[in-house]
Amino acid sequence: MAPSVSANVVIIGSGMAGVAAAHRLVKAGFENVQILEATGRSGGRIQTSRLGETIVEIGANWIHGPSQENPLFCLARDYGLLDPEALKPENQAMDVEEYPPWVSNWFSSSGQKLSAKCMKPALQFFFELLDNTPKSASSGKQSWTSVGHFIRSKAQQRAAKRWKDKDEATRQLLLCAISTMLKVECCASATHTMDDIDVVGFTMYKHLSGLDCTFPGGFEGFISNLMSELPSDLVTYNRPVRCVRWNNTESGMNPVTVECDDGERIAADHVILTVPLGFLKKHHSTLFSPPLPVHKLHSIHKLGFGTCDKIYVEFESPWWDADCGIIYLVWKDEEDVSDQVSDISKSWTRKIPSLTVLKPSESGSHVLCGWISGHEAEYMEKLPEQEVRRAITELIHTFTGDCTITPKRILCTRWFHDPWTCGSYSHPAVGCSAQDFMNMTEPLPTKEKQLQPLQVLFAGEATHPCYYSTVHGALLSGWREADRLISHYSSVNPCNDSDQKS
Repeated sequence: MAPSVSANVVIIGSGMAGVAAAHRLVKAGFENVQILEATGRSGGRIQTSRLGETIVEIGANWIHGPSQENPLFCLARDYGLLDPEALKPENQAMDVEEYPPWVSNWFSSSGQKLSAKCMKPALQFFFELLDNTPKSASSGKQSWTSVGHFIRSKAQQRAAKRWKDKDEATRQLLLCAISTMLKVECCASATHTMDDIDVVGFTMYKHLSGLDCTFPGGFEGFISNLMSELPSDLVTYNRPVRCVRWNNTESGMNPVTVECDDGERIAADHVILTVPLGFLKKHHSTLFSPPLPVHKLHSIHKLGFGTCDKIYVEFESPWWDADCGIIYLVWKDEEDVSDQVSDISKSWTRKIPSLTVLKPSESGSHVLCGWISGHEAEYMEKLPEQEVRRAITELIHTFTGDCTITPKRILCTRWFHDPWTCGSYSHPAVGCSAQDFMNMTEPLPTKEKQLQPLQVLFAGEATHPCYYSTVHGALLSGWREADRLISHYSSVNPCNDSDQKS
């Protein structure tokens, strides 16, 4: 049995990182752990809902890289939450870099269905460019300002030579498809444009092997399983935090006081802060007293945090092929390789590059998930549902050429306007570096001297140097900060360490 630790630990946020940290601490014998959660539920950016009879994910969608290296996958497997298909060794061994080899349908803005075979060269070329993104800002004589700059430049330079056996119209169409894929990558990075993604930072991300998989019963089931192993009163819901007052130096006081919105003050030895980077960017000036160190503030500003939304659309019958996994939409006037829209209010749907096909439910419903990112996603969030439905219907009519197709119902996510997240997930913005991720993970106070160490610790997907933007990154960050405290108390009380090993 784990030895008891009496330290008072307050965790702010009951998302993946917060729940993971609490789970680790409780199992290690920490008795005074509590989570303060601003909303009425646990899960944070993991949220499952329904569209009619179909389970849909409002937040996190996949386990990226489901293999033995991924602790999220291992726990989900142990909880019995995954399909048998996801557990197959051959699926775990696949190295697809989060682009599953789905059967694709392609449609053009002229209302034509395109041959997947004819469009394959564009896919191959794009993935080649992604794989060859330079690990330094300079490559030979050329300097790259961003990932977008690199891909656009290389695509335009090499297209004529690479596709010299194809006619001009086909070459133009393939370049338009590169624009589509660039917008797909914007969704993957939760950014407005790939021009905002740092070349070196982009290559810091580490892909795990495995064919990305989903939770048949919904991602929230994973959180529920973790929560079931914790004390039922560990989380206090609807309890936003106004300020974390650290470095209390008066004799006999706890070093940290957490001040809630309702005025309640909670004394703590340690606080683990797990709020999203978007919230931190917006509220850091009032959230900490004294303010954060300058180098930490600089890193908070330098790291990127953007929006990726989903638009779920249900149909009476499918207009895509039976084996289709993803639909790509190609605008035939985007051969300049662009991922931005000139007039968002009139053309925001141009930023929807793809729709993924959900597995049909037992009721036989047919649902697609459209993806949209950046300022276009932020604009979409402000529109009434009726207007979104009208615009999506028009988009589908444009690309299929069939004006009889009518959505049955829709459901939109709105992460940018969620006051507790202010966006979706993080990305390495231009100018950020590995040092910025290190600064994000650094506990307060940064120079301990005679002060009590580890007063404020930081977790969440944006604090993981190579798994940022993922749920397994958030999970590992929560464990990391819990282990920091466990190690601290093991060194303070060496007998605890021997007890834990026995």
